[in-house]
Amino acid sequence: MLQESLKKLVEYGVKKGLTPECERIYTTNLLLDVMDEDEFTDPECDLENIDLEEVLGDLLDEAVKKGLIEDSIVYRDLFDTKLMNCLLPRPAEVQRNFFEKYAVSPEEATNYFYELSRNSNYIRSARVAKDKRWTVETDYGTLDITINLSKPEKDPKAIAAAKNAKQSAYPKCQLCVENEGYRGRVNHPARENHRIIPITVNGGKWGFQYSPYVYYNEHCIVFNGQHTPMKIERATFQKLFDFVKQFPHYFLGSNADLPIVGGSILSHDHFQGGHYTFAMEKADFIEKFTVSGYEDVTAGIVKWPLSVIRLQCKDEKRIIDLADHILKVWRGYTDEEAFVFAETDGEPHNTITPIARKRGEFYELDLALRNNITTEEHPLGVYHPHEKLHHIKKENIGLIEVMGLAVLPSRLKGELEELADAIVNHKDIRSMESIAKHADWVDEFMAHYEDVNASNVEEVLQQEVGKVFCQVLEDAGVYKCTEEGLEAFRRFIAAL
Repeated sequence: MLQESLKKLVEYGVKKGLTPECERIYTTNLLLDVMDEDEFTDPECDLENIDLEEVLGDLLDEAVKKGLIEDSIVYRDLFDTKLMNCLLPRPAEVQRNFFEKYAVSPEEATNYFYELSRNSNYIRSARVAKDKRWTVETDYGTLDITINLSKPEKDPKAIAAAKNAKQSAYPKCQLCVENEGYRGRVNHPARENHRIIPITVNGGKWGFQYSPYVYYNEHCIVFNGQHTPMKIERATFQKLFDFVKQFPHYFLGSNADLPIVGGSILSHDHFQGGHYTFAMEKADFIEKFTVSGYEDVTAGIVKWPLSVIRLQCKDEKRIIDLADHILKVWRGYTDEEAFVFAETDGEPHNTITPIARKRGEFYELDLALRNNITTEEHPLGVYHPHEKLHHIKKENIGLIEVMGLAVLPSRLKGELEELADAIVNHKDIRSMESIAKHADWVDEFMAHYEDVNASNVEEVLQQEVGKVFCQVLEDAGVYKCTEEGLEAFRRFIAAL
């Protein structure tokens, strides 16, 4: 079985264009070394329809039997990454191929790199396919809902090992360039099968890669070559558009630079983009306005649960100028009546989540106004999911959610299945510890349905989860989509 699996893995590499035919023997020998084998018997076996997940699973089982690794998902992930790296071209070859294809078209280059990232198992497609995905129609358009199952849950043994592991500052974080080829450890993912494309952004050295969790099509990450903190400033807008000019088929956005309203990694300057149209991009203007001195830039309030200003112009430099002006005004803007405070006790609260794209001949920039103020009533944030919704979503609302895609915790898969059974069989949800937190929510929405049964309960739950996510986004909006909220929004615009 071991010899067959080795042969199949090499064949997979050749067929997927990862391994040149002339390197078949060399690659086989690399794999023998990793598996601590002295010889290759070249067995007869079926080389059609090779299932990578199955082949890697067999090799990992063999590694466990041989005592090469412990039988834990963390150690298995570290080891199968080492196996896959044996098939891959070195970074210089990947970069050369990318830029040769870029000379034909940016899209051809990204197609190549995305396929490489999938075929190399850096993007674990088999796990990503297990994510639960659906859509829900709202007043703001079609929102995307996902329950993320692609990040593996660590087992207790691995958690204990990570706790006791020597603390290392290398790489400084999971976005640093030093991750390329890094073997990983129990408290840092293996990246031996990871490749980075070096690009220049606004005159600086940056890296281009894909997210291993691909929450949407061609979900890419563009990161600073230096480990430097996130900061929203004029240069941010310049960087976003510099990238979009190089890859006009991709959008690029940034998380905000303050806690609560920022992303999960504020310590390393980075952006996220890709080849996907989110609901926010499809949303139209509620009303347009003109800013004095920028009459050539189309500006308006977008019909969206968060407070979004959209700027459009054929000249991206004019958008950058106006965006910088809006950012500076917003940073120092206070409207007590609307509960907007630029700072309290010296702590700044106002920032922006920006998203840049090209639409036909026009460049476009969406500016989502953010504020991270907290109160006794809302200790996690006034413009953050309120406590009533925490049974579904408690985490920060970052860039991806801002655009209309819910990334919900993996716990919900089991909880929704349990809820479905409880609803259909009329069980007492409040007495069930694992799902009691959902009881008030279920009571609330069940009143709107005449009949919820085994054939429709999953659809009902999915739609109701989608409605909760819509409320989450509304909570994150500084100015609500009401006449009172719009009036307060207009007061800010009048200050521009």
